[in-house]
Amino acid sequence: MAAPTPENVFAELPDPKEVAKTYAEVAQRASHLISEHVQRQLKKGVSTPSDELGIAQAFMDMMAKLLANPYKLAQSQMNLVWDYFSLWQHSMLRVMGMHGAPIAQPEKTDKRFKDEQWEEHFLFDFIKQSYLITARHVHDTVCCVEGLDEHSQKKVNFFTRQYIDALSPSNFALTNPEVFRETVKNNGQNLIKGLNNLLRDMEDGGGQLRVKMTDTTAFELGRNVATTPGKVVFQTDMMQLIQYTPRTDKVLKRPLLIVPPWINKFYILDLREKNSYIKWCVDQGHTVFVVSWVNPDERLAEKTFESYVHEGIVAALDAIEKQTGEKEMNVCGYCLGGTLLATTLAYLAAKKDKRIATATFFTTMIDFSEPGELGVFIDEGQVSSLEKKMFERGYLEGSEMAGTFNMMRANDLIWSFVVNNYLMGKDPFPFDLLYWNSDSTRMPAKMHSYYLRTMYMENRLVEPGGIVVDGVPLDLSKIKIPCYFISTLEDHIAPWKSTYLGAQALGGPVRFVLGGSGHIAGIVNPPASNKYGYWLNPSAKLPKDADAWFEGAQHQEGSWWTDWQGWVVPQDPEQVDARDPAKGKLKPIEDAPGSFVKVRLDATQAA
Repeated sequence: MAAPTPENVFAELPDPKEVAKTYAEVAQRASHLISEHVQRQLKKGVSTPSDELGIAQAFMDMMAKLLANPYKLAQSQMNLVWDYFSLWQHSMLRVMGMHGAPIAQPEKTDKRFKDEQWEEHFLFDFIKQSYLITARHVHDTVCCVEGLDEHSQKKVNFFTRQYIDALSPSNFALTNPEVFRETVKNNGQNLIKGLNNLLRDMEDGGGQLRVKMTDTTAFELGRNVATTPGKVVFQTDMMQLIQYTPRTDKVLKRPLLIVPPWINKFYILDLREKNSYIKWCVDQGHTVFVVSWVNPDERLAEKTFESYVHEGIVAALDAIEKQTGEKEMNVCGYCLGGTLLATTLAYLAAKKDKRIATATFFTTMIDFSEPGELGVFIDEGQVSSLEKKMFERGYLEGSEMAGTFNMMRANDLIWSFVVNNYLMGKDPFPFDLLYWNSDSTRMPAKMHSYYLRTMYMENRLVEPGGIVVDGVPLDLSKIKIPCYFISTLEDHIAPWKSTYLGAQALGGPVRFVLGGSGHIAGIVNPPASNKYGYWLNPSAKLPKDADAWFEGAQHQEGSWWTDWQGWVVPQDPEQVDARDPAKGKLKPIEDAPGSFVKVRLDATQAA
């Protein structure tokens, strides 16, 4: 290696002009943000700190119960000290060139410690193991506190995990080997650029930090996402109805209607050609219609759950019947769209309306008795506080719901981007799935309040007569049509054992399928990918217990899409000539994906 000279030393230093430019930009942005923050605080005045989530109370209750058993607490502390002592011995042996089995190792799926230096360099290995030991002991100490009520325990567990994840050494410049190397290599320019990225995200968030996950400028609806050809053939205040252009000469007689959740936008099912469920269904000979929900503002504050039934699904059924002349249809509902579908099915059953011939539910909660981690955010105190905000402005801001979902997978959806954007100083990578994830929607205040209280808090949908639509008491057991349930093994939003409970509430034949992966990847799983697979139980009747169902289930290779196609086609295999949306009885309004899906009312999420 050549000896350092003034020429090559100065050649390695960053361009002074670039440094000065970056510093000036940072200073300007910081000054602007501070000024805006001061102005906002002056307008608001001094407010008393609040604990809307009830975190402080839950942890105080936990500490009281924990201190009531000093022996168990002392035992936990001694176990922690012993593990530290073992780690110290292990590290000293490594310093002397001897290698032994690690005291603590991350899960194979833990991407935080994928850099080889976490394993090879004894100091980073010591930091990593020290963190993992501490995290394990903290979690084990607070996870099962005797005498603490179940809801408080879940709250403690969830927010303890958030605390543990936040303190990971991978989230700090000096203790992350990858960031450390980048900082030395670039003379700290990555940290300056990272600060600039941080200020940019705070500006885009209107003074609140909204971590940017992807390059949103790289995508345009209708150009490189949501590109399946079709027409908007009908619309209400609540939705646009899209009919897609056929790709086969013959199509199934029964049209297919897809009802997505209104928490997110429908094009998760039409991201790219190779993983578009919508395009795949068109290719299989379905006449596909999709509901594209409105992104509501304060003008729709009074819209109710019933509005989504009547101006959503029922209006879509009416339009499809007029467009195609068909009185029987196959309908799919995704997540919250499936909950709405179950509600509508019970309503139609009571009205003797038989237009929905089969129903398919994607990761759908119908029985909310076991809501999973989302239940941490839903109790009287939190819902009342949320209602106060919603009724003041008429809606729930999309970013608030998105933040809740991101916290459930904080390492993947928050901290990995903190490291990439703010410590490594890199711009986020263009990724269509994360573009969709950041394109969240608002929800009308009245509807969302009803949904949280009636479904999550009171679980009234599974009670006969618990919910009334248009004066009609609903009873899920009256739903006698064939139903297909697809849930996913690692779903953190709609846990599969909870969706299994809902499948049992229906009165007709049910085919329950369990896919691999999670809430999104397990559903958007095209056959060409040949990933994850799915489980089927050959029993004609669903066992009462979800674990019993899984014990008798057999794993199948491939995608559940083909299994669903093999289930839905025999329900009515009759075919007719392909239906061109431009030549139907309904006059096309505009090209797919329509204008409703392009509305991004939440400024903090805008591109």
